[in-house]
Amino acid sequence: MPQDFLKTEITFLKGVGPGRAQLLNEELGCFTYYDFIHHFPFRYVDKSNFTKVREAFGFNGPVQMKGKISSVTEVGAGRKKRLTATFIDDSGQVELVWFKGIKWVKPLIQKEATFIIYGKVTRFGKKYNIAHPEIEVFDPENVKSGLQPVYSSGEKLTSKGLHSKGLEKLMRVLVALSKDKIGETLSAEVIDQYRLMSREEALQQIHFPKSQEQLKRAQVRLKFEELFYMQLALIKQKLISQRKIKGFVFSEIGAHFNTFYNNHLPFELTGAQKRVVKEIRKDTATGNQMNRLLQGDVGSGKTLVSVLSMLVALDNGFQATILAPTEILANQHFETVKELLDPMGVKVGLLTGSTKTAERKVLHEDLENGSLQILIGTHAILEDKVKFKNLGLAVIDEQHRFGVAQRGKLWLKNTHPPHILVMTATPIPRTLAMTFYGDLDISVIDELPPGRKPIKTLHYFDNKRLAVFQFLEDEIKKGRQVYIVYPLIEESEKLDYKDLMDGFESISRRFPKPRFQISIVHGRMKPADKDYEMNLFAKGKTQILVATTVIEVGVNVPNASVMVIESAEKFGLSTLHQLRGRVGRGAEQSYCVLMTGYKLSEDGKKRMETMVRTNDGFEIAEVDLRMRGPGDIMGTQQSGMLDLKIADLAKDNQLLNAARICATELLDEDSDLTNKRNFIIRAELQVQMKKRTNWSRIS
Repeated sequence: MPQDFLKTEITFLKGVGPGRAQLLNEELGCFTYYDFIHHFPFRYVDKSNFTKVREAFGFNGPVQMKGKISSVTEVGAGRKKRLTATFIDDSGQVELVWFKGIKWVKPLIQKEATFIIYGKVTRFGKKYNIAHPEIEVFDPENVKSGLQPVYSSGEKLTSKGLHSKGLEKLMRVLVALSKDKIGETLSAEVIDQYRLMSREEALQQIHFPKSQEQLKRAQVRLKFEELFYMQLALIKQKLISQRKIKGFVFSEIGAHFNTFYNNHLPFELTGAQKRVVKEIRKDTATGNQMNRLLQGDVGSGKTLVSVLSMLVALDNGFQATILAPTEILANQHFETVKELLDPMGVKVGLLTGSTKTAERKVLHEDLENGSLQILIGTHAILEDKVKFKNLGLAVIDEQHRFGVAQRGKLWLKNTHPPHILVMTATPIPRTLAMTFYGDLDISVIDELPPGRKPIKTLHYFDNKRLAVFQFLEDEIKKGRQVYIVYPLIEESEKLDYKDLMDGFESISRRFPKPRFQISIVHGRMKPADKDYEMNLFAKGKTQILVATTVIEVGVNVPNASVMVIESAEKFGLSTLHQLRGRVGRGAEQSYCVLMTGYKLSEDGKKRMETMVRTNDGFEIAEVDLRMRGPGDIMGTQQSGMLDLKIADLAKDNQLLNAARICATELLDEDSDLTNKRNFIIRAELQVQMKKRTNWSRIS
């Protein structure tokens, strides 16, 4: 069988053996021919072109040059040791420098030989140099032409001759061996429909492309396949859930919903909110369990949608719960929901780690006898002793902060799993939503409630601080309140604490008592002290809140009109956007002031420019994705979904869309993949499902 060839252990490949095989296992995760042939090059070098030294100065990317080495020097000792060499051709000279791998590079350098070097020329003071260039002896008998692969390696691999060139040598052996032995993983219909290269040819061309065009076609084929099976697995899982997991039927829209909607709505629903409520009502009436992700920017009215959804549960004789990741957020939800539903006599409870034993006892009893209709809380809700009489709907806020096992405990709170509504105020780019939450239905609230004015965002350098302070005083005189936020980076907590305290002292001097009252909140404070200070600010008893990012979520002060973010260049785009969302909650014009030093990286400039230009969280999330990559945005706990060998979610949007459409159409026609033409796809899906961790599942 062709597929069995790829299952061969890597140790049997000519040139590997047991010692190298163990290293390939440990360093690259390559155990079989399949693993190794899927260790793709991370870039390619055009060996047919050489650049002169003089032409390379000021060139933006890496270059390949041919010349000689006139001198070699080893300086320093221990960690500070470095190797330098002067590389020359007939146009000029450039310094080469190595800080690592010196003991392998040094023996390569012979002064009489001609070398090919590859690297990026950078300016250091008045000199030009190339740090850690690739270097090889020029062999006129074996001149390479065209695109050459470059593979990721490492120090341990290099010590056994498995640097990029060594890996390339082994790969040439494997690719030659694999001719006519690599089976297809896509059906002929899919290959024809999307005009894809065969799998065997794609694997040959990805390693040793004959041209740029062939390389592009190979990349498209392999990326499409990877994304197709990811989407197929997610959509198939969704179909299984819909078929097998029965949900409670919410058939009634009764007194709770109608009374609130007609008499107690705090403001007219936006079109987006109405659309989402309809989607939720439709889901909960089907008899299948609802699994819906609700995305909405800060202040878009997600909580109100969740309240309306919970009232539908109450109308059908069920209880509801909101699960929040922090006590601050749980408290905020409790106060909001209680204020909205108190006039109707709906009983709402709060359960967190701080809830006293006597209060807990009453909560547990009321929950079990059904008199407590809505329970809001933290992880404490997931404890086994917390029993509902009839839980029908669970709202999970910022679900990425909860582990899979924790979320699964919700399913055990009733005879059938409750309907699940997942809310996030972190806008997720569409590509990531399709990947991480592909087996959830997705709703988006993309309108702000009426009367909200867009927040004005301004970027100032430190020399404008006095003018900014004057602006803050003017706002405070109008009766407004101000946040001033300092960065908190775990690695340098002491330094950040010092920054915060220094800032607090200078602000206290500029805004002295008794004319001004200032609160301070940071991570070293006890929770009770933090809550006390935040409450002073929330009640308007202090005009300025100096804080670290602990106030990113959970504080709702409509009277606060200015957010000043100090050292804004130290924050990521999503955090800046979340912080900005703390203001602009009232009817008055609000401002976000980004303070930075003069020395901004290109990424720093891009972040400031993006924040000043737009308030659209989804646009900001797309920029963030392109800048940081999906792993950083979704968090390390989600990395199981990101074990992509070749596709890039930040760049391959169109391919992802095509793959999802293809997977959806295929399953619409043949949900169990039992048609003969889909046998290949069914077999490969089974292989892929065994490898994948599905993080988006609620259970």
